[in-house]
Parts: sequence; structure tokens; C-alpha cells
Amino acid sequence: MNFEEWQVTVPNFIKDDALWKMSIYKLSLFIGELGWHDVTKIQTDPRLYKVSNQLYGSLGSVSANIAEGYSRGTNKMRAVFYEYALGSARESRDWYYKSRHVLGEKVFEHRGNLLTHIIRLLLTMVPQQRGKSIREEASEYKINTDVLIEDLLKNVPMP
Repeated sequence: MNFEEWQVTVPNFIKDDALWKMSIYKLSLFIGELGWHDVTKIQTDPRLYKVSNQLYGSLGSVSANIAEGYSRGTNKMRAVFYEYALGSARESRDWYYKSRHVLGEKVFEHRGNLLTHIIRLLLTMVPQQRGKSIREEASEYKINTDVLIEDLLKNVPMP
């Protein structure tokens, strides 16, 4: 299933939400869908049972954190959840790497490239949100240098 085919299967109650307008959300939800099938295959190898659980959890966390961040009222709070999503995307890519022998090179490359694209988008989004919320307004600081020098001279021991 490709991205376009998958989008048709997404229920309207998800697509009618303003969140659906964010391409990062669509892509992260899509990789979660792909992960369902990948995890099913990974679980056939008993050595990777725990890896499959970790992978599915981290994949689900990407879209969930984007959704939660989108719903926050401040840029600073959105940035926090987008950072969580970034961490989960990188974690997912790591678990895919560990599963590549079971999934095959073609699937591994596809998932790795998709996650790298998601990571790059998040690396753009986080600073945008942070930049808007942590900038201080320009302030003018006035210092009376005459008083400052006078105070310094009073406290300097003379030889």
C-alpha cells in the first residue's frame, strides 16, 4: 500500500480535524500503519520479539506527540511535544535498523528514508516553535557610568 492508497482508508473523523492539514502528521500516522505490518513480520523471529514491541511503541509515539503538541496553546509547549516526536522518530529508525535482517533491505530503506524525512521536518518545526516563544522583547538597559566608576573607585584598595 502506498501513501495515496492509505489516505483513502483514513476515517473522515480524522481527516476532518485541522490536524490533518499537517503533512508531518499524515506521514507519521502512515509510518505507524506500515509499522503494524512490519511488527507482525518481525515478531516471527523470537530474537526480535522485544524489538518489535519497542518499534511499534516508538512509531505510535511519533504521531501521538505531534497530535498532542498541535493541541497545546503555546509555541513553547508545542515545541516540547514536537521534540518528543523527534526522539521517537529517531528511536523508530534505530529499531528498524536492528530489524533489517528480517524485514529485508528494500523495506528497511523505505522506512528509514520516510523516518529521516519526518525527522528533518521536525528539526525545522522545533526551532520555529521555540523561536517564537522564547524571544524576549528588546529592552534598553541604561547604566550611569559615572556612578558605577565612583562606586568602583571607593571599593578599590589604594597602595
